[in-house]
Amino acid sequence: MTDTDDAFELGPTRYGKAEVRLVHIAKSGPERTIKDLNVSIALSGDQAETHLTGDNAKVLTTDAQKNTVYGLAKESGVRSPESFGLLLARHFLGACEFITHARVAVEEYGWDRVPGVNSRHSFQRSGGPTRTALVHADIDGTASVVSGIKDLVLLNATGSEFQGFYKERFTTLPETKDRVLATAVEAQWLHDSADGADWEASYDLATDALLRAFADTYSRSLQQTLYAMGREVLARAGALREIRLALPNRHHFTVDLEPFGLSNDNEVFFPADRPYGLIEGTVRRAGAVPDERPWN
Repeated sequence: MTDTDDAFELGPTRYGKAEVRLVHIAKSGPERTIKDLNVSIALSGDQAETHLTGDNAKVLTTDAQKNTVYGLAKESGVRSPESFGLLLARHFLGACEFITHARVAVEEYGWDRVPGVNSRHSFQRSGGPTRTALVHADIDGTASVVSGIKDLVLLNATGSEFQGFYKERFTTLPETKDRVLATAVEAQWLHDSADGADWEASYDLATDALLRAFADTYSRSLQQTLYAMGREVLARAGALREIRLALPNRHHFTVDLEPFGLSNDNEVFFPADRPYGLIEGTVRRAGAVPDERPWN
């Protein structure tokens, strides 16, 4: 059998500029404010011909997309990852008539002010978590915003146990009534609306809820902690519809000190970086209809 063009069809496609690095410094007298972003763009629409025939007449170049990031940063400034992502997505929908959907993912890296006489303009790169935003916008005017955080490293030195788990012939893990619980949180939360939100306040509230739930929950499993964290975020932030979390279990194993004639009452640990358990889960409001589009 000989394959012909009728034997194949083009599926969904998208294209864009990935990881456009942008540092924007806002000036207010002697005061300076930094926004350090990594922006990735993906556009889709009437793009079949460039794949099927090589006709590029409907292609908005990825170089133009990169330049748009810098141009709009100059013209409009950068207030938050969410607002800048929405600005970019809606711009692309209006800039090219052949684009019907825009996806913009933004990561923000933190900077802390250095204390001293130059604290108004001297900064140190923060070693803390990375803020994220994922924006989808359609030509019909609809849009969605998923905010988030990743690399939020947390540890409870006590207040955690792991017992009563299923056992079979390859199970060697001993039960424990007291263990170190450590993780690097990746969380994303979906807003009810893409407009009118106070992105800074929402981010601060969600982050605080994650921290408090992790600290305040007596953990019998990391799964239980995940649900407690997600529930706390939704309970405190009424404008959020759903939250998804990924919690790697950063195992801390007690070191056997008996060969040295020493006891080890959960004081000395070996932190293993791999392999690790990975706990993932979604918490949504009761009755909410699942929708995968905003997350992808």
